[in-house]
Amino acid sequence: MTRATERDTQAVSQFVERFGGILADVGVPRMPARILAALLTTDSGRLTAAEIADLLQISPAAVSGAVRYLTTVQIVSREREPGSRRDVFRMRDNVWYETTFRKDQMLVLIDEVLSEGVDSLGADTEAGARLDETREFFRFMHAEMGTLLDRWRGHREKWLEERSS
Repeated sequence: MTRATERDTQAVSQFVERFGGILADVGVPRMPARILAALLTTDSGRLTAAEIADLLQISPAAVSGAVRYLTTVQIVSREREPGSRRDVFRMRDNVWYETTFRKDQMLVLIDEVLSEGVDSLGADTEAGARLDETREFFRFMHAEMGTLLDRWRGHREKWLEERSS
């Protein structure tokens, strides 16, 4: 494994920008996406606001708004550095599973609202039929998501065991 001191900082910076851009393309706001990518590249998974600003060459205000977003969506947590007044922002453990699990719970709410829409429009109308198909898609996703998350937990456990041996 490459030691942190031996890393090509230019290559890491290019990765952060590229991955941040991809995350932005799929809907994550651009600045939070860049910060998330930067946190992923640290061995500790932790950075102070000043470190983030320096690493990404952005203003403290940009850091503040972006980490507020990331903490609100529970991807990043804010912690105090022991013996300091500085905040440290850390990637949450198992963040992708937790984020996907919350999305799975949101699918239940989507189903409820779509059901109201189908009832309001009438399932026999064109608009009602479109909503009904949309509802069915989200019902399918919800049913499959539970299985997928269970499979991930098993896969992750096996992967962690293999990685530690």
